[in-house]
Amino acid sequence: MSVGYVDTSCLVAIAFGERGGRAIGRRLRGFDELVSANLLEAELRAALVREGVADASSVLALVSWILPERTLTKEIDRVLAKGYVRGPDCWHLATALYLADEPRELSFLTLDQRQRDVAASLGFET
Repeated sequence: MSVGYVDTSCLVAIAFGERGGRAIGRRLRGFDELVSANLLEAELRAALVREGVADASSVLALVSWILPERTLTKEIDRVLAKGYVRGPDCWHLATALYLADEPRELSFLTLDQRQRDVAASLGFET
């Protein structure tokens, strides 16, 4: 089963027809399951409201949520040891590490180049 961790940047690009949106949409359809931190919901809904688009339910229904039962300090430290990323990007990467004991077993999908670089250095397929 192929699992892809999807970052908010991918769904925003699809929703607004941004550069790279079609290509990432095709790539997402190739996975058996898409997962993400529930932070994605807040980020996506805020972007949609900002742009006057009210409904994200159909897009969000495609995502299975990862809800850590503990702090992600260990994973955050691993992420930041590879380089600086913004707080939300760090949370997405740490959540993906929480899910995948072996990062190479999970694809990390983002359109943010810095986040993609750190994901690759952690061992995720990008």
